Amino acid sequence: MPNAKSSQSGIILFRMQNPLPERQADRTVLLLAAILAGLAMLGPFSIDTYMPSFPEIGQTFNATPQQMQLTLSAYLATFSIMTLFHGAISDSFGRRPVILANLAVFVAATIGCAVAQDFRQLLLFRALQGLSGGAGMVVGRAMIRDSFAGHEAQRMLSMVIMIFGVAPAIAPVIGGWLQAGFGWRSVFVFLTFYAALLLACCYWRLPETLPWSARQPFAPRPLTANYLKLLGSLRFGLLSSAIAFNFAGFFLYISSAPLIIYNLLHLDANQFGWWFIPATSGVVFGAFLSRRAAGKLTTRRILCIAYAIMFAAAAFSASYHLLYPPALPWTVLPVMVYAVGMVLAMPTMTLLTLDLFPGNRGLAASLQGFQQNMFSAIVAGVVSPYVAGSGLGLAATTAVLLVSGAVCAFIYSRLPRSQEQRNA
Repeated sequence: MPNAKSSQSGIILFRMQNPLPERQADRTVLLLAAILAGLAMLGPFSIDTYMPSFPEIGQTFNATPQQMQLTLSAYLATFSIMTLFHGAISDSFGRRPVILANLAVFVAATIGCAVAQDFRQLLLFRALQGLSGGAGMVVGRAMIRDSFAGHEAQRMLSMVIMIFGVAPAIAPVIGGWLQAGFGWRSVFVFLTFYAALLLACCYWRLPETLPWSARQPFAPRPLTANYLKLLGSLRFGLLSSAIAFNFAGFFLYISSAPLIIYNLLHLDANQFGWWFIPATSGVVFGAFLSRRAAGKLTTRRILCIAYAIMFAAAAFSASYHLLYPPALPWTVLPVMVYAVGMVLAMPTMTLLTLDLFPGNRGLAASLQGFQQNMFSAIVAGVVSPYVAGSGLGLAATTAVLLVSGAVCAFIYSRLPRSQEQRNA
């Protein structure tokens, strides 16, 4: 954990890189947070907005519910694979070019989804969306750490998560409205306009945060050496696994939303907000707590509180569904509470992960994002179809994922600290 002096060094670092009057610099910070949050929103919008359209898309292409899950898994799998490279490429060529190029590809892929004529075409363009849709989220984390240090980095990342947290709440609501009014193709038209707007904003206002002097050579030998260095780090593996397991416990419910909404809670396409608004309210509140805790609570204290919240939510959900069938609000409330704990822990754990390798932050963000998203793809494509038909099955699976994450975090906490950590 950075020392107490680093709380001020974050703002100093950003203003050294952006020598503007104080008020204008503050506006620049807010603009950067808004753009990075908008880029991070691309993922939830690509997933949650089209979920209310699952039944109509299935009817259009004569696809079963299991095949429709493949449209989600195709996106998540390619999303995860490409996150292995977004950060490493940005370490060599800069953050801004990587984001702009991938946004352009995403716009083209989304147009392809909107005009797809058969199920195979839809799968192909969803996979292409996944290849390009994760650059902003991965590279954005590195940009935050490029520009801020210590507690200010945690506050900035928490601010981004707070803004980003609105997306999973409004995305299915927007999708439901579009589905009810114009059909499923209108959802991808909306995503096209959203991505095009992001592309324009990034082109005109997104700064480059990685100076030429800090860039890594883009050649097979040094790239391979850097990958092996990070992959061989026990600390990195434990922290990254803990984040991935924690998030998978939450994402299980997000990826299972159509089955939960239609089959367990017996709601319709216009009522997805009953599920997503409480869940994402937990995300926003958790980010708010993380921002307030930065510089006031130690890393250990933050993580202890976060895991206590997550375990309480998982225990309540399992106990309730052992005795009663799924119902509002009792099926939704534990997910909201779990999200609070998950997001309270996430900025702290993410920054700890990036700080393990200051010269390879983009690559570290890539590998951490890859593991998180691969876990999510497995949960969506393999686990969800088998447990989403039961409230108890969902609760028990989340508990198993949470315990796995807690074990990783505990083992990490027991490792001997490095000299740098002892001085922090």
